[in-house]
Amino acid sequence: MATDADDLSELGYHQQLHRSLGKFASFAAGFSFVSILTTIFQLFGLGFGFGGPAFFWTWPIVYAGQFLVALCFAEIAARYPISGAIYQWSRRMGGEVIGWFGGWFMIIAQIVTASAAAIALQVVLPTVWSGFQIIGDDSALTSTSGAANAVLLGSVLLVIVTTINCVGVRWMSRVNSVGVTCELIGVTAVVLALFTHAKRGPDVVFDTGAPGEAPGYIWAFIVSGLMAAYVMVGFGSAGELAEETHNPRRVAPRTIRLALTVSAVGGGLMLLGALMAAPTLDDELATGGLPYVLDSVLGSFWGKVLLCDVAVAILICTLAIQTACSRLMFSMARDGRLPFSKQLSHINERTGTPIAPSILIGVLCIAVLLVNVGNAAIFTTLASVCIILIYLAYLAVTGPMLYRRLQGWPRRGTDSAPAVDAEGKKLFSLGRFGVVVNLLAVIYGALMVVNLAWPRAEVFDPAGDMPILRWAGPICIVATTVVGIACYPRGKEHPRPVTAGS
Repeated sequence: MATDADDLSELGYHQQLHRSLGKFASFAAGFSFVSILTTIFQLFGLGFGFGGPAFFWTWPIVYAGQFLVALCFAEIAARYPISGAIYQWSRRMGGEVIGWFGGWFMIIAQIVTASAAAIALQVVLPTVWSGFQIIGDDSALTSTSGAANAVLLGSVLLVIVTTINCVGVRWMSRVNSVGVTCELIGVTAVVLALFTHAKRGPDVVFDTGAPGEAPGYIWAFIVSGLMAAYVMVGFGSAGELAEETHNPRRVAPRTIRLALTVSAVGGGLMLLGALMAAPTLDDELATGGLPYVLDSVLGSFWGKVLLCDVAVAILICTLAIQTACSRLMFSMARDGRLPFSKQLSHINERTGTPIAPSILIGVLCIAVLLVNVGNAAIFTTLASVCIILIYLAYLAVTGPMLYRRLQGWPRRGTDSAPAVDAEGKKLFSLGRFGVVVNLLAVIYGALMVVNLAWPRAEVFDPAGDMPILRWAGPICIVATTVVGIACYPRGKEHPRPVTAGS
C-alpha cells in the first residue's frame, strides 16, 4: 500500500509539509472557518432585520445549496488531495487560466475575511472588561475611538495567529482543536440556555414580522438570506490541509461534509432558540441581535463567560482562515504562479510550514484593517462583498467540473486517482447522481453570486452617504479581475502542466 507521500509524488509534488493531522484536526479546520459562534453572534440582526422571524428558513435553504457544493468538493478532494485545494481543483478541471483566477479570488477573499473576523474582537472584549478599550472610551465600531481600538485589538490577534502558524502545524492543530472543542461546548450551552428560557413556540419561524406587512415579502426574504450566505463558507478548508493530513483521500471528503453539516445543525438550533427566547420581536432585536437575547437570558456574569468563549471562537476562526490562505498561497507559489514565488514557496525545515505566506497574509490583513479607521462603512462593505469572491472561486471548481463530468469524468480514464484510499476503501463518489448534483451546485452558486452582488442601498449603503457603495459587489469583482489580469504569470511555462480534467 502506497504511503501518503508516495501518493502525493504521483500527483507531481514532493512531501514538504509535515503530515501530522488526524480526523478531528481536519474537521476542526473547516468548522472553525465557518465559526457559527462568531458569525451568528455578529450577523443575527442582519437576517432578522430584513426578513423577520421567518428569515430562519433561509438557513436550511442555503445549507442545502452549499451541501451540493460540498458533495462536489468531497468527490474531487478524494482524487486530488493537494494543498491549495480551490486552485488545484479548478486548474485540473478547467485549465491553468481558470485555476489561477480561482486561486486568486480565494486569496483576496480570505485576506479580507480574516480581517473581518479579527475586527470582531472589538464587539466582544470591551464588553467583557473595559480595560480592553485602550483607545478612547467609545467602543462602538463606527466611532473614531472604537474604530482605532478595533484595529489595535485585531492587529494583536493577527500577530498571535501568525506566530502560531509560523511555529508549526502541530501547534496550529492543537490550538485549533482546543478552540473548536470550546466552541462546540459554547454552542451547546447557548442552545440549551435559549430553549430552556423560551417565551414562544417553534411556530415563530412562520411569522414574517414587520417585513411581511408590506407587499413583496419575497424580496425581503431573499435579502435576509445574505446572513446565511455570509456564514456558511470555508467548509472546504480540510482540502487546503490535505498534504498535512493522514490518508487525505478518505479524511478530507468526510470532514468537508461533516464540518458544513455540524455548523448547519448547530447554527440552526441557535437561530431557532434565539427567536423563541427573545424578549421582543421588534426593532430592538434587529439592532441588538443575539447579544441582546443572551443578555436577557443569561444575565451579566454568564453573559461575559459566553463572550469569552466567543473571543476564543474569533481567535480560531482567524487562525483557520489564515492557515487556509497560507497553504493556498504556498501551493500557487510552488508552481511559480505568484510574484516572489521562490520566497513564498520556501518551507522551514524545522517547522515544516511556509512561514513567508503567513507573515505576508498577516501584514496584508492589518493593512485592510486600517480602512476601518478612515471609514467603517467602507470596511463593512468590503467585508461583505469579499464573500462574492469565495462563491466565484467555488464556481471555478463546480462549473468546469460539470463540463468535465459531461465528458465522462471520472469514469473514462480522465482521472489519474487510484480506485481506493490508503485504507483500501473506495473513494467517495457521487456515482449516477453526479451530473444532477453538480448541475444544481452550479445553478445555486450562480444565483447566490447574483444575490450577493445585487446593488442594494439597504445592505451596502444604509446611511445613504455614499451611493456608489451599493455597486460595491460588481466593482469588487471587476477590480479584482483587472488586478488579477495584471498579475497573471504570462509567458511562464507551468512546471507541472496538466490538461483540463487530468
